Amino acid sequence: MVRRSGRRPGNQDTKQSILESARTVFAEAGFDKASVRAIAAAAGVDAALIHHYFGTKEKLFLAAMNSPINPAELIPRAMAGPREQAGERLVATVLSVWDSPAGAAAVALLRSAMSNEWTARLMREFVVTQVLRRAIKELDIDEKEAPTRAALVATQIAGLAMVRYVLKVEPVASAPAERLVAAIGPTVQRYLMDDLPGVFDA
Repeated sequence: MVRRSGRRPGNQDTKQSILESARTVFAEAGFDKASVRAIAAAAGVDAALIHHYFGTKEKLFLAAMNSPINPAELIPRAMAGPREQAGERLVATVLSVWDSPAGAAAVALLRSAMSNEWTARLMREFVVTQVLRRAIKELDIDEKEAPTRAALVATQIAGLAMVRYVLKVEPVASAPAERLVAAIGPTVQRYLMDDLPGVFDA
C-alpha cells in the first residue's frame, strides 16, 4: 500500500509520530538546539506538517510535554507588578497550576522524571526554557547572572514540587497555598533580585 504524502489533517498516527519524535529530539538536543527540521526528519514527515498541526516549535514542545499551561501567557501575567514581590507571585502561580485539576498531568510528568532520564531531560528543558527564562526576562535581570539565578530558583520550585506532590511530606503536602507562598516566596525573591554575596564575585 502506497502512503499518500502531503497534508493529512486529522491523522492521529501522524500527529503521534511527530510528538514521539519531538520528545526524543528535545531530550537529546535541548529546546534551543532542537530544530523543526530535525523533528520532522525523525518522524518521517515534511516540516510543513509540523507547522500545520502545532504551529511553532514552542507549541510543539508544550504538546510534547503535555503541559497544562502556556508559560508564554502565564509568566508575563505573574511577573507583572512590584519587583519586590516577584518571588511570591512566581510561587503562587506555580502552586495555582499544580493544585488545579489541570496540574495532574504535571504531577504525573514529575513522577516519571524521577525514574526516567528522558523525561527528566524534558522536564528540565521545560522548567528552564519555558518558565524560569521567561520570568528572568520579564524582570530584566543581568544576562550574566540570569542562568545562576534561574538555577537557584529551580532548587526551590523543584524542591517544593517534590515535597508537596510526590513525597507528600507533611505539613507541606496539605498546607494552604498562601502559607507556602509566604514561606518560600522570600527565598525565591532573594535568588531572583537580591545581592548574593560570594556568588557573583570575580
